[in-house]
Amino acid sequence: MVASEENSALFPIFVLTVMSLPLVPYTVFKLFHAFSKEKKNIHCQCSVCLSSGKYRQSIFKRISNFSTGSNLTLVLLWIVMMVLVYYIKQIKHEIQVFEPFSILGLEPRASDSDIKKAYRRLSIQYHPDKNPDPEAHSYFVEYISKAYQALTDPVSRENFEKYGHPDGRKGIEMSVALPLFLLNIDGASDGILLLGIVGVCILLPLVMAVIYLSRSSKYTGNYVRHQTLSAYYYFMKPSLAPSKVMEVFTTAAEYMDIPVRRSDDEPLQRLFLLVRSELNLDHKNIRQEQAKFWKQHPALVKTILLVQAQLNRESAALSPVLLGDFRRVLECSPRLLEELMKMAILPRTSQGYGWLRPAIGVVELSQNFIQAVPLSARKTAGGFSEGIAPFLQLPHFSEAIVKKITRKKVRSFQEFQDLTLQERAELLTQVAGFSAAESQDVEMVLEMMPSIMIDIKCETEGEEGIQEGDIVTMHAWITLRRGNGLVGALPHAPYFPFHKEENFWLLLADAVSNDVWLSQRVSFMDEGAAITAATKAIQLSKEGLGSSLKEINAAVKEAVEKVRNGSRLVMGKFQAPAEGNYNLTSYCLCDSWIGCDKKTTLKVKVLKRSRAGTRAGDLAGEGLTVEDNIEDEEDEEEEGFDDYESEYSEDDEDDRGTNTNGVVGNVSVHEEHSGSSSDGEE
Repeated sequence: MVASEENSALFPIFVLTVMSLPLVPYTVFKLFHAFSKEKKNIHCQCSVCLSSGKYRQSIFKRISNFSTGSNLTLVLLWIVMMVLVYYIKQIKHEIQVFEPFSILGLEPRASDSDIKKAYRRLSIQYHPDKNPDPEAHSYFVEYISKAYQALTDPVSRENFEKYGHPDGRKGIEMSVALPLFLLNIDGASDGILLLGIVGVCILLPLVMAVIYLSRSSKYTGNYVRHQTLSAYYYFMKPSLAPSKVMEVFTTAAEYMDIPVRRSDDEPLQRLFLLVRSELNLDHKNIRQEQAKFWKQHPALVKTILLVQAQLNRESAALSPVLLGDFRRVLECSPRLLEELMKMAILPRTSQGYGWLRPAIGVVELSQNFIQAVPLSARKTAGGFSEGIAPFLQLPHFSEAIVKKITRKKVRSFQEFQDLTLQERAELLTQVAGFSAAESQDVEMVLEMMPSIMIDIKCETEGEEGIQEGDIVTMHAWITLRRGNGLVGALPHAPYFPFHKEENFWLLLADAVSNDVWLSQRVSFMDEGAAITAATKAIQLSKEGLGSSLKEINAAVKEAVEKVRNGSRLVMGKFQAPAEGNYNLTSYCLCDSWIGCDKKTTLKVKVLKRSRAGTRAGDLAGEGLTVEDNIEDEEDEEEEGFDDYESEYSEDDEDDRGTNTNGVVGNVSVHEEHSGSSSDGEE
């Protein structure tokens, strides 16, 4: 019984020790990381973004930022630890070391007569004949009698002086520091322990598994429903026009679950009148088209109108109830667009290629959605070949302002960016009528906009030239520059109320055949992850070529320096197709900015595989050649689609040729800034 009580008293100390071992170092790490973290504003500082309240650090937002799962768990564990410390301090029952003089209430050098007097005094108080309390009886037998025996009996005293106890040497006792109620409750201790073991070891994992499986049966790892992916896969077509992508996007099951209320009818009717021009309705049969539109599923109609409210910046016209549904649509949109992009580049053909046209349409929809710019703004109008969409993402700009700028023969967004600071300030203040503060806002956003450079090559590692059937490796360095010097930053998006990071999609594609050979998403936010990925990729590549350790270290050091200077390494492999010349294009598309995309043309020659396994022909003239600013694409009209003109809608009919007599494989690169020019029509 005494041993059980001692173990029970040790249980809080045992729990405190187990908790403190991981908790203390983890807390030190978190505090060090928080204080050493460099605080830098990576979001837009223009007055439009600041007035939107998106980045305002109110007390509630600070609490929300702190209230992450890990932080709350950490605080809760520290509270439990403090409670345990207080409990241990206040605990009444302490483990008593056997000290006979202390038990009898005597000084260490007390005489035999004093020992006998103390024993008689305590016997009157604790002897079973005088005190019927069971605890008094236990204390008298275990402590008082043995203390008296240790001080009066010669053998017991010798044992006490040698071993610290009158009973002599004792064996080591091993026990578990468990609470007393688990060890003895009227003989029911075995059942309680059994229930605890079953609950912790069986029931708890089972419940967690059921919760996980019920969730995973409905959602993917990106928290998108499987039903949504099935719909996207079914409606995705290789020739899907950019304006038709939105129709596929709105079929998500997440949007179909939005409640439809009778009270929403009148606000949705008013919203329909505001965005009717963006719905691609046939104006010759406008009544029939309107009736057809309202006959669709009510949730689908509501979703389409709420999406158009975002694109046309008409959220102020929504009722408070509709505003909640509107925010729900916006919150789901980034991950839905990401999954829609994956459906577009999913290998579908026999060669394992994805589809280029719908992929570009998804990215363009994402750009317009984040910047709240209507899709019709991409149409060639007002002398702007790429439309006025890039201008409308700038603060204080409107269609009327853009028309004023055209009088000064600014025919593209790239020309507007290329103006000097003084020329642009004069244009904005004197022609557009901007104030000095509004002009400064425009400059801030232009400095936030990314400028992309691509250095890409395709080769068969360890071989000269590319033969059909080879495993070709693509090496691409994507470099990002901003006027304000930042690398990772949040886009200027005052009309998108949620946190959104920039993402870039690198596509290696054949524009003529509409095939995407390789695709990769690129982020510039996490420099550490980029360094790790680049280091690992360079090491594996160099080791495969048999490079020395010195060469590998030099290549890794160079790659790390590039990453720190704002570059990201993208590597991928694909199987070389049949013999011939292939005019490929690498697209680097940003999902948040309009007019910041970049494309680079690559001419790849694939040789016929020799039977002996060796390369044929003279290889001295092989290599990479770079020619900048060469555009040789021709326009291609596509029947069946009457929509806005995509900045990538041109198809290169004459760029690709097949030369079966060629024996030398090479790659030539042509760079184009696709965000500033587009000459095709659909």
